[in-house]
Amino acid sequence: MRAALVISERDNVATALEALETGQRLDLAGTTLMVQSPVPRGHKIALRPIRSGEAVIKYGSPIGTAIADIPQGTHVHTHNVASDRGRGDRVPRADAREEPRIAEPPDEATPPPQGNRR
Repeated sequence: MRAALVISERDNVATALEALETGQRLDLAGTTLMVQSPVPRGHKIALRPIRSGEAVIKYGSPIGTAIADIPQGTHVHTHNVASDRGRGDRVPRADAREEPRIAEPPDEATPPPQGNRR
């Protein structure tokens, strides 16, 4: 069984199909890399260096933006990626039907709710 899965040649991460240990050698997508930090099963590993601000590509689609430089062979997760999925404020979607709705600030004349006072 393969240790990690790469779907698209555009991907800069692979998905671990088993827990990956530091020092483990992987041959993925025409690249040989050494695991630099433990990667839990189901999490991502960097196939190449990913610079801060660069898109993280999984299954051929951007899934987030690197918030720190990510060296090849390291764990890619919420500690070094800001997700773009479900965030209309981060990435404009070409297929979006409506503009993202932004809550309006309350009117200055409207008093804040008082709640129950005792």
